[in-house]
Amino acid sequence: MSEQKTETITLGAPRSLALTLIIGGIIGWIGAFALTIERFHVAANPNAVLTCDLNVFISCKSVMLTKQASLFGFPNPLIGLAAFMAPFFIGFAILAGAKFAAWFWRLFWLGCLLGFTFVVWLFSQSLLVINVLCPYCMVAWAGMIPIFVTLTLFLIKEDILQMPVSQTSFWDAAFKKAWVWVLCVDLVIILAIVIRFWSMWPGMFHQLGWF
Repeated sequence: MSEQKTETITLGAPRSLALTLIIGGIIGWIGAFALTIERFHVAANPNAVLTCDLNVFISCKSVMLTKQASLFGFPNPLIGLAAFMAPFFIGFAILAGAKFAAWFWRLFWLGCLLGFTFVVWLFSQSLLVINVLCPYCMVAWAGMIPIFVTLTLFLIKEDILQMPVSQTSFWDAAFKKAWVWVLCVDLVIILAIVIRFWSMWPGMFHQLGWF
């Protein structure tokens, strides 16, 4: 497809993508909202014990008091509260039959790329620098990952994000199995978490009375 033709068309999207955007947006927004509420609790009472403070390595409070939790000078969850509304509304617009120009899809994808990059950075900071997991942060991650992965596969399939023509059949099949790609990303994250905190899981399970 020529660049000129790509720029002039408007493109709708399937119901599967719309639902992914809506559900992912809801999940991500819930995570950001929960973090915002807990941040207010800490601001009002620095000694408060939060609902997500489970132990020494699973704790929202330990993470939100770090500099990484306010990367731009204000709490990161405020970004999520605003950003996760975009896929939510775009998803409903798609269900209503809306079609968008190629430039809009690319701009939306760029925003999702920034969000996904932010998630990857926060994930690396949690595992390698802060050494603490934030449960509500992970809820927000769980919303962002399927949004980015599914949207990327869709836009590649539709040639909005261009790839070699020889790969067309591969990307068509990839989008049909987008959930597999999402699952693979999730499993990589879960595996990294399990390995990183391997020595701490027995203590947590003992504390919970599981063994």
